[in-house]
Amino acid sequence: MDNRAGEMEVFVTAAGLKSFSAAGRRLGLSPSAVSKLVNRIEDRLGTRLLVRTTRRLETTPEGEVYLERARRILADIAETERVVADGARATPRGPLRVNATVGFGECYILPLAGEFLELYPEVQLELTLTDGLIDLIEERTDVAIRTAPMRDSTLKARKLLESHRITIAAPDYLERRGVPQKPEDLAHHNCITFTFGRAPGEWPFRDPGSAAVYSSPAPGNLRAASGSVARQFCLQGLGIARIGKFHVEKDLQSGALVEVLEDYNPLEPEQVHAVFAGHEHLAARIRAFIDFLATRI
Repeated sequence: MDNRAGEMEVFVTAAGLKSFSAAGRRLGLSPSAVSKLVNRIEDRLGTRLLVRTTRRLETTPEGEVYLERARRILADIAETERVVADGARATPRGPLRVNATVGFGECYILPLAGEFLELYPEVQLELTLTDGLIDLIEERTDVAIRTAPMRDSTLKARKLLESHRITIAAPDYLERRGVPQKPEDLAHHNCITFTFGRAPGEWPFRDPGSAAVYSSPAPGNLRAASGSVARQFCLQGLGIARIGKFHVEKDLQSGALVEVLEDYNPLEPEQVHAVFAGHEHLAARIRAFIDFLATRI
């Protein structure tokens, strides 16, 4: 791809100094390189822009038009970069598009949104909650909160918390159906599974004696598309679910849900990350949001 802005800068410098040699010294180029770049512009436009007199370069009438407009374009580029750079370093402002899993969004972002906006009132927070993976660029999303491994190696991630899944149920369900003492007892229960992830009819467990992890059938007639839905099913006493502990922490504390088969839990780590298309120069609004979550969670 042609570097039109770079060529314009060479031309403007040569025309201003009226010398290929002087322009080369200022730009760190050889006089012949400057001459070739100017010739490239002239060949593309099909007209002469500079003519060499006995002592110096002079612009043709067409060159004067090109020089005036090139200076204006280069000034616009410099101003645009200054505005963007100042905005990136200044107070966080502008639209912030965030996508999070339903469970994380309900547990953390929604309760903290007011505090964040009070700290950064010039940010316009746009929040969507989905458990499916999204393309950040295609969906024009600044930050996504995910537990799944990243597939796109060009993305950056910052860990927000580490948890694990637990097997839970409501006390009234366990009163009606009994408390499972071992994974095999789930054959007599209604297990709430997910429409994504590992095989929906199996859950992983750990043998307390050998620490070996194995899969055990988890039969049931309810499937959830998100942790939030599975949690609601459990709260209604409809069955047993295996869900991220961070998602039901308050339910466990209140007694609305209780953990079962704790000795068989494989304690597989589940890390939650803030994922973003980033580099060292993150926009202020994005950096502020990620830092805010990291310090509050």
